[in-house]
Amino acid sequence: MSATIAAQETIQLLYCDHHGWLHGWLRKQLGNSFDAADLAHDTFLRVMTSQRLMSLGDEPRAFLTDVAKKVVIDHWRRREIERAYLETIAHLPQSQVPSEEARLLIQEAIAVCDAMLFKLGARTRKIFLMAQLEGLTYQQIAEVMSVSLITVKRHMRDAFVACMQAV
Repeated sequence: MSATIAAQETIQLLYCDHHGWLHGWLRKQLGNSFDAADLAHDTFLRVMTSQRLMSLGDEPRAFLTDVAKKVVIDHWRRREIERAYLETIAHLPQSQVPSEEARLLIQEAIAVCDAMLFKLGARTRKIFLMAQLEGLTYQQIAEVMSVSLITVKRHMRDAFVACMQAV
C-alpha cells in the first residue's frame, strides 16, 4: 500500500471516528455550532497537510485538539483583525469606504501579514516593525536596541525571508 493511500485511509478513519467529538468540543469553545462546523473543517484541512499525520499514535484526540486549538487561535486573531479594520473604516466618509470585495482582500492581506509577524521571534519582529513602521534606519535601530548593525541586518533578512514565504 502506498504512503498516499495509507494517509488517505488514516484521515478518513480519523474523520469518521472523531469529527462529531471535535465539532462538539469546538462548539463548547466557540459558543455556536456554525463556527464550530467551519473550524472542524479547517482542522481536518490542516490535518491533511500535517507532517505529523502518520505519527498519531494512540491519542488521535490529543492530536486533533492540538491542531484545533491553533485553528481557534487563528480564528480569534482574524476576528480581532476584522474588528479593528471595521472600527478604522467606520470613521471614513462613505465615499472613501472600500467595497465589500476590497474589504475582504484587505482583511486577508492583513491576516497574512499578522500571521507572518506572529511567527517571527520577538526581537526580529521589533526590529522589522521599527524599520517598516517607524522608518528608522538600520543604524538607528542598532543604537536603540543596543545591538550591532550586522545583527539588525540579520534580523531584517530573516523578516524579509518570512515576508517572501508569506506570499
